[in-house]
Amino acid sequence: MNTTNFKGNPVKLAGNVPAKGETAPDFTYVREDLSEKSLKDHGNGVKVIIAVPSIDTGVCQAETRRFNKDLSNHDGVTGIVVSKDLPFAMKRFCAAEGIESVEIASDFRGNFVSNYNTLMTDGPLKGLSARVVFVLDGSNTIQHVEIVDDITHEPDYSAAMKAVEGLLASA
Repeated sequence: MNTTNFKGNPVKLAGNVPAKGETAPDFTYVREDLSEKSLKDHGNGVKVIIAVPSIDTGVCQAETRRFNKDLSNHDGVTGIVVSKDLPFAMKRFCAAEGIESVEIASDFRGNFVSNYNTLMTDGPLKGLSARVVFVLDGSNTIQHVEIVDDITHEPDYSAAMKAVEGLLASA
């Protein structure tokens, strides 16, 4: 799929988002200390990639808090919140909110949106990532993907966590 919505209005994405069953593309991002890291640096554990437009919006903040809470009870799972925000802003939000169970991943000089085609190419948030959740197994095969139907909506947390728990149960 290569579209989403913003307040009910269609928004185009840069291309087709990787689908369930595909190998997740590697990507590089900037951490809070300005060092760079990539998906492959996370090894063979389960990964949840949480792409959000901006941590400065209420929906993105709620999503980050919720995945932080939900993933805190699951050993062997890495949560990665990706946005175009600067790592300083992401760090400030996470510190203020006690977010410790997900890692921040600034895409301001990374390549996530281009590798995953989540870049919104029109609409008021043009240039930011769409809201998309990926759950990857230990070999980085996509086991769950949700392009949220509207940027102003939160994802289906239950479906993402069901995929995580299924992967952990089969490990």
